[in-house]
Amino acid sequence: MKVKKKIKTIKVVVDKCNGCRACEMICSAFHATPQYSSNNPERSRIRVIRDPLKDIYVPVYAGEYAPAECMGRDKYVIDGKEYGECDFCRASCPSRSLFKEPDSGLPLKCDMCESDPPQEKPLCVQWCINEALVYEEREEEVEEEAVAEDMEIGVEALVAKYGFAKIADTVERLSKRDKN
Repeated sequence: MKVKKKIKTIKVVVDKCNGCRACEMICSAFHATPQYSSNNPERSRIRVIRDPLKDIYVPVYAGEYAPAECMGRDKYVIDGKEYGECDFCRASCPSRSLFKEPDSGLPLKCDMCESDPPQEKPLCVQWCINEALVYEEREEEVEEEAVAEDMEIGVEALVAKYGFAKIADTVERLSKRDKN
């Protein structure tokens, strides 16, 4: 069944990025626990691919989880330097550590800084002084998604890391704590 869904994206204007990494810092602080209590760039849902000697900076924000390594191994030459396809990939996948939560290893995905109270636009866009990141919103007809898909990916990753028995024990302990 098709439903109307609000699609939120961040357009990257590469020519405007100066590599300041303010986007990485604010994203990291926003996703710290408690919020804004620390700054660990590994928690950031956006990374700046850099080559400062050639003055090349490409912001890449985290996309969907890819359960398997992709087949693409294309190379790109930008200003005389060769880059691999993985450098610009937005997916968290088994073959690299980019866009994975440093403590749990769970995949990270840009959530557009959705919070309570809601942000007008993602913080990385708000903090980008050169306007290299532009927030865009549009409505699109899409197939209805399975609600639990993201949760299943997270649980599968936890089970793979800690085992089913440990996860089940933790869920049971947390459910008892919620009842009290």
